[in-house]
Amino acid sequence: MSVSPPAPRRSDATRATILDAARERFAADGYERATIRAIARDARIDPSMVMRYYGSKEGLFAAAVSVDLELPDLTALPHHTVGHALVTHFLRMWEENEVLTALLRVGVTNQAGAERMQGIFRDQILPVAAAVCPDAEQVPARAALCASQLLGLALTRYVLRFPPAVALAREEAVAWLAPTVQRYLTAPHPA
Repeated sequence: MSVSPPAPRRSDATRATILDAARERFAADGYERATIRAIARDARIDPSMVMRYYGSKEGLFAAAVSVDLELPDLTALPHHTVGHALVTHFLRMWEENEVLTALLRVGVTNQAGAERMQGIFRDQILPVAAAVCPDAEQVPARAALCASQLLGLALTRYVLRFPPAVALAREEAVAWLAPTVQRYLTAPHPA
C-alpha cells in the first residue's frame, strides 16, 4: 500500500506567489522603492497577507533573496582549473537566477542587502576559497578579491548593463576573468 504525499496547503502556494512577486519587484525597483503594497498587488493578494507571512519588508526581503550558490566542489577539480570552474559557474548562476541580480542591486544601496551579501560571502564563498587556497591565513583576503572580480562583472553586465560588458560572449568573459580568479585563489602571495 502506497501512501500519497500530503496535498500542498494553500498557504504554501500563497507564500510562493508572494516570494515570486517580491523577487521581481526587488529586482526591478530595488529595496528602497519596492513596497509591500506593490508586491501584494503583483501577487494579487491583500497587503496584510504579506505582513502575516513575513512580518516586515525586511523579513520578506530575507526570505525572497535566500540564495544557495550551489558552488562546485573545487577540490574535486584539477588545481589549475578552479578559476575557470568558478567563473563559469557564477556566470551561469547570474544568467539563470534573477534573485542574484536583485540581491546585488539592493546590496549596493541598502544595509539589509549588504548584510545579506556579506552572509553569503561568509557562509558560501569563504569555505570554497579555504578548500583551495595555499595559506589558511590568506583565505579571507583571497576570497574577497575573487568576490570583487565576480561582483564587478555582475554589476557591469547585469545591473548597470554597460554595453561592452553585456556584449561579451560568456566564453570570452570566462577567458578574461578566470586567470585572475585562479591567481587570487591559488598563486603564491605576491609579497
